[in-house]
Amino acid sequence: MTMSPAPRLFVTAATGQLGRLVIDALLETTPASTIVAGVRDPTKEAAVAFRDKGVEIRVADYSSPETLVSALKGVDRLLLISGSELGKRGVQHRNVIAAAKETGVSLIAYTSILHADTSPLFLAEEHLETEADLAKSSVPFVRLRNGWYTEVYTWRLPLALKHGRLIGAAGSGRISSAARADYARAAAAVLAGGDHAGRTYELAGDASFTLAELAAVVAEASGKPMAYQNMSADNFRAKSLKAGVPEVFAKFLSDTDAGVAKGALFDDGGELGRLIGRPTTPFRTTITRFVQNQHSTGQAPSHK
Repeated sequence: MTMSPAPRLFVTAATGQLGRLVIDALLETTPASTIVAGVRDPTKEAAVAFRDKGVEIRVADYSSPETLVSALKGVDRLLLISGSELGKRGVQHRNVIAAAKETGVSLIAYTSILHADTSPLFLAEEHLETEADLAKSSVPFVRLRNGWYTEVYTWRLPLALKHGRLIGAAGSGRISSAARADYARAAAAVLAGGDHAGRTYELAGDASFTLAELAAVVAEASGKPMAYQNMSADNFRAKSLKAGVPEVFAKFLSDTDAGVAKGALFDDGGELGRLIGRPTTPFRTTITRFVQNQHSTGQAPSHK
């Protein structure tokens, strides 16, 4: 009896923070020869490291349709990691979907946002647009609606540690975050096999926290007083701008906190833990590690 060849698995944005972790998770259970990493720059250190492990590297630029058609030839299952260029993602994702349809990809897994269809966050708009485009494409797909990475909150900690105060506009809203690696492992599990077409996974951490509880964990980890100061979204945005935060990021921060206050990032369904087959990483673990690392090095790790 002739064995069917193993499906070719393609990960877009493979040298990004999530993409790298997805590739690493796939390599734990999947032959490197079946994995294709889509990158914009094949000379990048992460791309070279993948090639050294036996992973095929192909140039795939969301904004260059011709690279996408070439990159996706012979691919069976595709992980479309949402782009990072706000305002451009709708068009970029459509380029990938069109190329997947043209080349006969049998499944697209797309990293959307938690509760995209009801979320008050402005970030949800482009995700909903892509979900609609997927539905129109006739290519089987699965929605991986990711909640927040706990690592997102480490971006706010250096300034908070400097002033002994974490500011925000989230009120007592709860955040069901998980480590980025948890979401990567879920994406790898879906991409590697199983009957996932047509499914929508609302992915979030097993436990949740408020920003006041986050401040308490930072205080414990740093050994320094830390309080949470709540304010209006407009004031939070203004203070962020005054502190030197870029305008786009200040809007992101204030809009997210306003959404958190409305429950946008809370979910207790447990789907992420079930997909990865273990409890999600506690937020305390990620935050404590960051604070201790910053203390030992004197600076925050890069988030680029």
